[in-house]
Amino acid sequence: MKFLGIDFGWISGPSGLCCLSWDNGQLHLKSCDRVPNLEECLHWVDRWVSPGEPALIAADAPTLIPNRSGMRLPDRLSHSLFHRYHAGCYPANAMRPFAQHTIALGLSLEQRGFRHAPEIEPQHPGRYQIEVFPHPAMVHLFNLERILKYKKGKLRDRAVELNRLRGYILDILPTLEPAFNLASATSCLALGEWDARSLTGKELKAIEDQLDGIICAYVAAYWWYWGKARNWVLGDETTGYIVVPAPINGN
Repeated sequence: MKFLGIDFGWISGPSGLCCLSWDNGQLHLKSCDRVPNLEECLHWVDRWVSPGEPALIAADAPTLIPNRSGMRLPDRLSHSLFHRYHAGCYPANAMRPFAQHTIALGLSLEQRGFRHAPEIEPQHPGRYQIEVFPHPAMVHLFNLERILKYKKGKLRDRAVELNRLRGYILDILPTLEPAFNLASATSCLALGEWDARSLTGKELKAIEDQLDGIICAYVAAYWWYWGKARNWVLGDETTGYIVVPAPINGN
């Protein structure tokens, strides 16, 4: 079973990508990449998952948008539950400029046999896709009091927060179940040693996209492994939905 994370460029930006493989009771990192557009994103999916091969793809993008205006139910729920962590969800509706682009990702994955899975039988092989939201996932997986603020602000401050995210991935994900195999992380440059003081904004964004892709892939694995026993599902296939790991350590 493979788990693919797609930190999707909602309009035209690059997407951060990660592929994890479930082998011998651990998650092994197979690919950590970044591509410029939807077409290349789908080529990457095809490269890492053969036709008929079981995999679960988690995308940070609203791939189901049934509402023409306003906010989807999962967006309202996310805002209500995670606003105090500064992790409110960006509202999606069919009139937003990104809508057709993100919907196209979901439809393209469906054409490849990846069905939406707001309900799942844990540890049952299949071809699935889900929507995820990295910030709330990090709040619960890493027991944070607020989100890691690496998206906005001064470059140096963003780099410090991004380095914290790298540390949490390396220090905490190997301790959870399913466990992230740390030895396999050496293949990802974003998880290696880098000097925050020397990074340009463009270089920082590339690292950000890849680390977000890793979080998406891990949430995919966590959903497959535990299902609703240790995950929340905000919404459903009719309203749109977001899968979020449930609190760990009483957060």
